[in-house]
Amino acid sequence: MTVYVDDWRQPAKLGRYPGRWSHLMVGPDDDIAELHELAARIGMCREWFQDKPWPRAHYDVPEFRRREAIAAGAVPITWREGGRMRIAAIDARRQREQAS
Repeated sequence: MTVYVDDWRQPAKLGRYPGRWSHLMVGPDDDIAELHELAARIGMCREWFQDKPWPRAHYDVPEFRRREAIAAGAVPITWREGGRMRIAAIDARRQREQAS
């Protein structure tokens, strides 16, 4: 199982706190429970999880948590790599559905 963290670093403000935010996520065949476990280990609250159907399920992480996620074992990827991974998984799912 792999937890990924991208390098999106979108400027955003949460309350009074400005920062840059990235995405903590898993791949299409990975266990979402392990994503929650890693997120908890780096201090993320479960209610911050954006519970959407894969491939959009993720945590938004500020830059300091991104570094903590990498130190805890998350694999850093570019946002483009993350996009390619999601597109490939969506295409594969569509092909399986069409073959059925």
